[in-house]
Amino acid sequence: MELFTDITDWYMLNINYVTVALLMAVESSFIPFPSEIVVPPAGWKAASGELNIFLVILCGIAGSIIGAVFNYCPALKLGRPLVYRLADTKAAHMMLIDSDSVQKAENYFNKYGRISTFIGRLIPGIRQLISIPAGLVRMNLRDFIFFTALGSAIWNIVLGVLGYFLYLEKDKLNEYYGEISIFFVIMGICFILYMFSKGFIINGKTEED
Repeated sequence: MELFTDITDWYMLNINYVTVALLMAVESSFIPFPSEIVVPPAGWKAASGELNIFLVILCGIAGSIIGAVFNYCPALKLGRPLVYRLADTKAAHMMLIDSDSVQKAENYFNKYGRISTFIGRLIPGIRQLISIPAGLVRMNLRDFIFFTALGSAIWNIVLGVLGYFLYLEKDKLNEYYGEISIFFVIMGICFILYMFSKGFIINGKTEED
């Protein structure tokens, strides 16, 4: 907790495009760090004229992709048995990861196929780990980056806009986070239904599979 506080304090004193990308990469990997304290303050800086809101969002997206690939590649190389053994180590538990959380992400991926790397980016508790099952099943890297970028773009845009307009009203901002999570779940369900209606997803996988 002390380390988390130190990093947060350091970030608040050093908010720029590089630190936004860096901490969003951390947030998107298996290291627990909330994006809610990364992008909104940068959005507020943009509102004050110190940063550009569009570059803030782009850096957030870039960092999210880097962190997701950081999860994807080890899972791709190590394979399922070793990943699950690592998930139950003391180090993994310190990062709030265990085999149950990995299994939850894998079940989600198996249910919805590669589109879950888009929807999963919008759901708390799934967002950071959805890259692992994508690597385990050797999902095409181009498709993985595309869907990850799409989901990350939505999340970063929402956080950036909220920070831009509401960061000085933190009570309202905190209230909207809960509503946003509900909205994302509903949006994800609607998107999946749309993909099914268009025949893009068949039995949890795309037609290309």
